[in-house]
Amino acid sequence: METYLVFVDAVNNSNKFWSAKAEGSNLIVQWGRVGYQAQTKVHTLGSYQRAVAKFHNLVAEKKSKGYRESQPQMDGERSISDIRRAIQLLNAIRLAVANRNFGDSYILALNEYLKIVPTPLGMQIDPYRVYRRVVDVDYQQELLNSLLVNEPVAVQIKESPQSEPKTVSLKTISKNFWRHL
Repeated sequence: METYLVFVDAVNNSNKFWSAKAEGSNLIVQWGRVGYQAQTKVHTLGSYQRAVAKFHNLVAEKKSKGYRESQPQMDGERSISDIRRAIQLLNAIRLAVANRNFGDSYILALNEYLKIVPTPLGMQIDPYRVYRRVVDVDYQQELLNSLLVNEPVAVQIKESPQSEPKTVSLKTISKNFWRHL
């Protein structure tokens, strides 16, 4: 049992992650700034059930503080709806960059996008300079669109009684996802 959560508030220079994994009677917790070395704490709890209970308590606490589920890198799987939402957000970001209009709608779109696609932005975030040119946004849109169009082998249908959404593999995203920044 494990999770990866992020909290993003670009205006207030916050771009952090928190993860937890229950292994046997241990709960391994890591936290830090996205893209930087994590701090780690291991809770030894005596049983797997206790580790899972502590896991659920800590996850609930982090979510109540505004953390959102995500993934640590662009090499896992995301739902198709997450990829489509990220593309929609990039469209809003693109419009703001093209018009040099970095108001509240830009900040909201940027924060939400960074929750879906955790990104190392350095220690001092200037939210108005994360995207400097339209071509930077277009590059990321092309990569995300390629997951939906050009990588049908990456699309998997997860079978379950609740009919979970389709997922796409982000393993095809290049390590240069943020090459323009």
